[in-house]
Amino acid sequence: MSSPASAGEIADRLFSRHEAVRYVAVLDGSQLTLRERAGLADASEAESDRYEELLVNPTLLTLATRRGEIDCGGLGYLVVGYGNFQQLVVPTRAGHVSVAVEHGADPLAVLRDVEELLEPPRVE
Repeated sequence: MSSPASAGEIADRLFSRHEAVRYVAVLDGSQLTLRERAGLADASEAESDRYEELLVNPTLLTLATRRGEIDCGGLGYLVVGYGNFQQLVVPTRAGHVSVAVEHGADPLAVLRDVEELLEPPRVE
């Protein structure tokens, strides 16, 4: 059985497969890995992104997870539409994967790759 991808592998794969991916963050426990595509227009400040990953996204996931557990069958992911991009946030056992995607791109196409990287297919 193969193990889930590392934070670096997740970022490398998403950048190579999706030109619309602006940045990738992986929060694993207290360890935050954040990578941004070079040459971005309208990029957020690095410190702002850090606080989003440490404070905002965990809070949104907590609220949505609790709501989802009441009678919605749980929570799979969130998509937040900001003015400059869309933010895909996928909960993991120890944190989350967060991917900023350009407007006009499909964040659910990116979601499929994130899910595959988090839980690779079983080898029989």
